[in-house]
Amino acid sequence: MHFEIIGEIEHIETIAIGGNIRDIMRLRKQYGIGRWRKLKGIASVHLNDKRIRKTELHWYEAHGIGRKKMKIKKFLD
Repeated sequence: MHFEIIGEIEHIETIAIGGNIRDIMRLRKQYGIGRWRKLKGIASVHLNDKRIRKTELHWYEAHGIGRKKMKIKKFLD
């Protein structure tokens, strides 16, 4: 599902860091070595079908590499 984030991501929490991330080897191979963290937060998104929904997002992030593999985990409205 393709989507566009509207505004800021709020209530950001760290779920896992480094070796505690299940996909750490894939992340390092695909994007490079970094201090990887798995994060979650809440944001409004604009979906392909023109709807705007409030969602919980999950993604991976490393300093100097940025946000990768962002996905909608669940809809909150």
